[in-house]
Amino acid sequence: MTALRLSRLWLWVLLACSVVWAAESPRQAPPAVHTVIIENMQYSPAQLRVHRGERIVWVNKDLFPHTITAAAHAFDSGSIAANSSWTYVAGKAGEYAYGCTFHPSMKGTIEVQ
Repeated sequence: MTALRLSRLWLWVLLACSVVWAAESPRQAPPAVHTVIIENMQYSPAQLRVHRGERIVWVNKDLFPHTITAAAHAFDSGSIAANSSWTYVAGKAGEYAYGCTFHPSMKGTIEVQ
């Protein structure tokens, strides 16, 4: 075989290997994003199950501020103004009860797996 034929053969071998490798490589989907709507003095959904690394976005659709404050102090949004949002990335597995410090009747739970 000539050097040119060997070069072309190696090129085809490398190309075939890269196609096989790409087909076998699992593609990871981006982490999921969950939305909790704050409206009528409640969180909807009030209970949410997520996986570590996923994002949770609370959107305040009420006319006044609210907070997202974990009972165990794992997270605290501070005051979320009307028509604003707050995002949290679930880090540690566990169950987290939370509520609004301004409105104690508002309660929710996040289960992080």
